[in-house]
Parts: sequence; structure tokens; C-alpha cells
Amino acid sequence: MNQDFQRYDFGRGSGVTSAAARNRVLRNTYWLLAISMLPTIAGAWLGVTTGFTLFAGSPAVSLIAFMAIAFGFMFAIERFKNSGIGVGLLLGFTFFMGLMLSRLLGFVLGFSNGASLIMMAFGGTAVIFTAMASVATLSKRDFGGLGRWLFMGVVVILLASVANIWLQLPALMLTISVLAIAIFSAFILFDVQRVVNGGETNYVTATLAIYLDLYNVFANLLALLGVLGGNRN
Repeated sequence: MNQDFQRYDFGRGSGVTSAAARNRVLRNTYWLLAISMLPTIAGAWLGVTTGFTLFAGSPAVSLIAFMAIAFGFMFAIERFKNSGIGVGLLLGFTFFMGLMLSRLLGFVLGFSNGASLIMMAFGGTAVIFTAMASVATLSKRDFGGLGRWLFMGVVVILLASVANIWLQLPALMLTISVLAIAIFSAFILFDVQRVVNGGETNYVTATLAIYLDLYNVFANLLALLGVLGGNRN
């Protein structure tokens, strides 16, 4: 992965450390990742309770606003990643992402089996994370070469998602969700191994990267389950 890609890839910096330091970064990453779920849940609960929408009636404007706020948070987290401010910003970002997830959660909860679908998506995400993290930790294979291709896949997904705002094609939406699950599952493998191999030495940026992977796997898995398994009866 070249330097230009690393420079613009949020939460994926570079570095080389000792085994003890790498283990410490990985341990701190997992702890902060677990803590980050609390504001995500709080944001999601608040969003579902209040019926939160970023900009009602305009998906395009909502997308632009979301991207501006999300990238603003990510730039700020990277700027202050070596201080407690970075941790605070990360937790604020996860709360915001929980708010943004609430619309999907509200849609799924509209099904009679909505709660079980959410638990299935949570369980599926946990299984994917455990499997990918285990491979990243135990495998001697270097998965660093996946980075550029995965990044290109994310760009394709973003472009297709923007196009589908106007096209409104259910088949395209399902295809996007399947691709997103596959790509961000692979990103978990990529990001965890970067910490294990010493390619990422800051636990705040490592947490940001893995959190985004998990969030996207969960959201897209939940969307698939809602469309294919939702029961209105």
C-alpha cells in the first residue's frame, strides 16, 4: 500500500513497534472499541425515541450533511489522536453514528420480528468480527495488499449508493448491501492485522477504523435482514 493511500485513509496510519507495544495497542483498541458501543447504543435509542432525521424530505441533502459531519469528526479525531481530546471526539462520533443508525432501526422495529432481526444482525456481526480478527491474529499471511482494492470497493459502493438515491432500484440496494458486508468484513481482517503487525501504532485511529468496519457490516446486514426477512403480520 503506497504512501498516498495511507495519507488519506482515516484510521490507518503506519508504524513499526515491538511485540509488547503491538499487544498493548491491540488491547487498548479492543477496550476502546467496546466502550464506543455505549454512545452508539445511546445515540440509536435517542434517535428511535425521538424519530431523529438529519434533513427530512431530502435524501441528497441528508447525505451531504452526513458526509460533512462524519468527515469533520474523522479529521478532528486524527488531529487529536494523541490526546484525551481524540478519545472524546471518537466517542462523540460514535454517538452521532448511533443517531444516524436510528432510522434503519426504526424501520426494522416496524416488523413484528424486528427485535429478533436486530439481534440476528448483531450476532452475525459478532461472528464476522471474531472470525476475521482471529484470522488476522493467527495467520502468517500478509493481507496488507488488500488495502488498495478494498478502498476502491468502498468508492464504488459510495457511488452506487448515491446513484440509487434517484434510481430507487431494490435489486441495486441489495447488491450494495451484500458487497458492503463482504468489503467491510475484509477490512476488519486488514485493520486488525495492521495493529498486530505494527502497521498502526495509535489505538484511537485503530479503533476508528475497526469501528467503521463493524458499523457498516452491522448496518448492511440489518438492511438485508429487514428486506428479506421482515414480517409485517
